[in-house]
Formats: sequence, C-alpha cells, structure tokens
Amino acid sequence: MAYLNPAPRLEVPAGIRGLIFDCDGTLVDTLPLHYAAWGATFAEQGLACPVEFLLRHNGKPTDLIVALYNAEFSQTLDIKKFTVDKERRTYALLDQARPLEPVAALARRYYGRLPMAVVSGSNRANVERALQAAGLWALFTVALTADDGLPPKPAPDLFLEAARRIQVEPRDCQVFEDADSGLEAARCAGMLATDVRFIVGYPEL
Repeated sequence: MAYLNPAPRLEVPAGIRGLIFDCDGTLVDTLPLHYAAWGATFAEQGLACPVEFLLRHNGKPTDLIVALYNAEFSQTLDIKKFTVDKERRTYALLDQARPLEPVAALARRYYGRLPMAVVSGSNRANVERALQAAGLWALFTVALTADDGLPPKPAPDLFLEAARRIQVEPRDCQVFEDADSGLEAARCAGMLATDVRFIVGYPEL
C-alpha cells in the first residue's frame, strides 16, 4: 500500500527498485522563477493572481491553471495565448535554475544504481532547460511532461507510464514530490509517495 514517508530525512527503503522525481520545487529551485513569470503575465492583463491560488494548483499544467483561474475568478483570459506568454517568460528565466539539495544529492547518489525518471506538469522544453542548468539532466533515462498527452496529476497516468518505461512495477517505485496533486497521483499509482517539502521548504514568493 502506498503511503507518505514520514521520515525526517530522505531515505530509499529496501525493496524500492525505481525512483521517480517531480522537477520544479523538488529537483530544482525554479518555483520563484515560475511565479515571477506568472506575475508578469497577469500584470500584462491588468490582473493579479493570489499566491494561495498558485500554491493550491502547484504541479498542474499552465493551461489547466489558467482555465481554473477563469472559472474561479470569473475571467475570460485567452488560455492558449496566456499559456504561450507565460511559458515564454518562464523559459527565459530557467537558465538561473539551481539544484535543490538534498533531493538532487539523492538523485546523484542513485544514478547508475536504480533506474530513475522525471515526471513534471511543465512542458518538456522547460523541464530540460531547468535540469540542464542545474546539472541534473543527464541523470535521467526517462522524462515525462505535459507534452506527452497523458492526464495531468493528480491522475496516476504519468507515474504509471514512467514506471513502465523504466521497467519497474509501480509498487516498487518511490516518488519524490512537493505538490499535493503529485503526492495524490503517486498514491493512486500504488507507489511510495515521499513529500519533500519538509526538506526543501515551501517556496518564497
């Protein structure tokens, strides 16, 4: 049965045969960069976005977050245009991405020992740019993103596909996540879900 790892430090229990990592806020310190891009894109529309709203939807694809914003705040933002503008701003900032320790350190330690994958709600270009900037991209044989066309977290599909690609049964996978939606997706996939927020902290906005 999947569960949240309550340990005060990151550990990989005996019996785990594959590791799956979220990207933003887990492996790399990119959330302030994403939130800066969100803020600038909303400001261009003459709007503000509550921090609580962004935190609540952390880990979801940009276009879905914009749709949820429209629904919650009775707005009519052009979802496609807003998403393109926000992702353009994000991409321009991601060369500043730095690794989040000790999650990144754990990934380095298990490189070559266990198969590892990245599963992110962001697009592939942003994920690759962030991990390249942080010196982590080469650690992963599999990277699944919003561009892969699978239902986003909290649906388990991305994690299940990652397990299939690294050839490890879901019950033998451990997931490292910083978002409620990702932790729920890992649990639904039957994986060991580890909340890294007690290690890396919450984003400063």
